[in-house]
Amino acid sequence: MSQTSRLHLRDWGVIRALGADAASFLHGQLTQDFALLDRDHSRLAGFCTAKGRLLATMVGWRGDAEDEILLALPAETLAATLKRLSMFVLRAKCKLTDASAEFAVYGLLGTPAAGAWTLVREGDAVQIALPGSGRALRLQPAAAAAPAGAEITPDAWAGAEAAAGLAWVRGATVEAFVPQMINFEVLGGVNFKKGCYPGQEIVARSQYRGTLKRRLQVFETDAPATVGQEIFHSADPEQPAGVVAGAGSRDGRTVVAAEIKLAALEGGSLHLGQAGGATLTPRPLPYEIPPQD
Repeated sequence: MSQTSRLHLRDWGVIRALGADAASFLHGQLTQDFALLDRDHSRLAGFCTAKGRLLATMVGWRGDAEDEILLALPAETLAATLKRLSMFVLRAKCKLTDASAEFAVYGLLGTPAAGAWTLVREGDAVQIALPGSGRALRLQPAAAAAPAGAEITPDAWAGAEAAAGLAWVRGATVEAFVPQMINFEVLGGVNFKKGCYPGQEIVARSQYRGTLKRRLQVFETDAPATVGQEIFHSADPEQPAGVVAGAGSRDGRTVVAAEIKLAALEGGSLHLGQAGGATLTPRPLPYEIPPQD
């Protein structure tokens, strides 16, 4: 087994939902089923606008306290998400708070293989398996000692995320995607059998009417890339063909997870930033995309 390596994800935070209606409230607001969430699993979930555009992406699990659900997400989208969710609480018995100061969030590489989103409890800590080979998210009390393992760089962690075909909504990509544009439903982030949530009709229509024209793909390039950076096709230098949703370094190259027009993959070449920019070389996704009907 490879040695575990770690990164303290200081750019992540935690929202606490507490109360008798916490699960049912989140169930009615997010893309995932929280009503049936057990203590051995987590939920990848998105929070959408009424038009089905993702405001935030997160992973949620049941806390130690009764009627407590915790949501971990990139800190740059936390405040706006907390504020908007709070607007809809109304008479529900659910209190939403920013619990980030109570937790340290770590990304781990080289962990034992496990099904994505399965959860292991270790005292006051939880470890959530992520998509990809031997990756996990660990959440523990802020004062606890760091988990064992060599420290890696933020760029290396971001590269592993991109290579796994997983992209989190960041400040630069708020409202840029419907869930399927970043393969969110393939990764387990959308439950199409649950009841309504903001944007549900549009998300369902995209799924069942075969109208998806954009998907997340993985590329390699020799130049650095940033989230939100536009991508251009050689045959259409004036109109962006996609946008970088995640990027980092791996094996000396930049790995890019990008939302791309599917038509742009059929010929020509893709370039970072402008039509004459660094060439993006496609690499296989680590999971299969179901064919559209």
